[in-house]
Amino acid sequence: MDLLRLGFFGMRTRPLRAVLSALGIAIGVAALVAVIAIPASSAQALRDKLATLGTNLLTAGPGENFFGQDAKLPDTSVPMARRIGAVTAASATGNISANVRKSDMVPASDTLGLKVSAAEQELLKVLDGKVDKGRWLQPGEKTVVLGATAASRLGVERTGVQLWIDGQWFTVVGILAPLQLSPEVDRAALVGWEAAKEAFGFDGHPSTVYVRSDKEQVDNVRKLLGPTLNPKQANEVKVSRPSDALEAQKLAESSYNALFLGLGGVALLVGGVGVANTMVISVLERRREIGLRRALGATRRQIRWQFLTESVLLSGLGGLVGVIVGVAVTAGYSISQKWPAALPWPALLGGVGVAMLIGAISGLYPAVRAARQSPTEALA
Repeated sequence: MDLLRLGFFGMRTRPLRAVLSALGIAIGVAALVAVIAIPASSAQALRDKLATLGTNLLTAGPGENFFGQDAKLPDTSVPMARRIGAVTAASATGNISANVRKSDMVPASDTLGLKVSAAEQELLKVLDGKVDKGRWLQPGEKTVVLGATAASRLGVERTGVQLWIDGQWFTVVGILAPLQLSPEVDRAALVGWEAAKEAFGFDGHPSTVYVRSDKEQVDNVRKLLGPTLNPKQANEVKVSRPSDALEAQKLAESSYNALFLGLGGVALLVGGVGVANTMVISVLERRREIGLRRALGATRRQIRWQFLTESVLLSGLGGLVGVIVGVAVTAGYSISQKWPAALPWPALLGGVGVAMLIGAISGLYPAVRAARQSPTEALA
């Protein structure tokens, strides 16, 4: 208790210097806590999103044949996929060589990066999608449903609008909510499967087959999907798992974490140098105090521990403030991104612990220097 009182007394006598010295430690700890906690929040948000979207969605598309040319999926791909025992649902889209425009006055070259696709009736169910406005396609209708991105780029905000698709007018009957696992559908204007055959001469070969399977059998279905869709040329079928792409994207973003951790470490190093500098100056300024305490019977060990305790308390205070700031930054950023705030306790406790360790290292030399002074030299 005596050591703690002496440590706090040294900080109280020079509050401005103590605050400025602890600031570097606080910035470094805040950076470390935020860099650890924000990716943890992002990862938790990703896990929650995948739990909602489902990780059991697989897609199959045409690859290349032996001669390096684009292959085709058989027109029986969807019914063949449904034959796999673990498959719960399957549907498909097919590419159409047509452009969608808001009117016939818009140049054909202005595609806005959108495509026109034929969609099977069960597509929305397989993708677990929702219609944000209007309704889904009905068989035999000359209508179109827009993905969320397609509607935004075309400036369509309501149903009933007429769109010009390859020389023909189609009525917008629905606008989809965003599909996280199927961005290619978000950027498409969808027409019915049979309507695409009648209006554009669509050949019925799917460009992408979407499959939902039992969660425990995803890997097995993934292995069987290629040989099942195209038994003769299974190597011409590309099978992927959209949820893997989301995880890979987050992994790529985490490459920046090392950089920010390094910056936080540099801030801690600078803070430690600041604490060491403050303690050295404190020893020089308090020589008479040291000499008086030695003359009254304080040992070298007691003097050494006095200044070492003050250094540790100074850094610990900075570490505590840094943890609070890091938690506030993490919570604020998570709220702005609509993520759950994940605060790993090892990072919070480790932040204060690292700060106190740096304080001990930084204060070691000044403490030893103070303890070496003799009473006569200090009081001279």
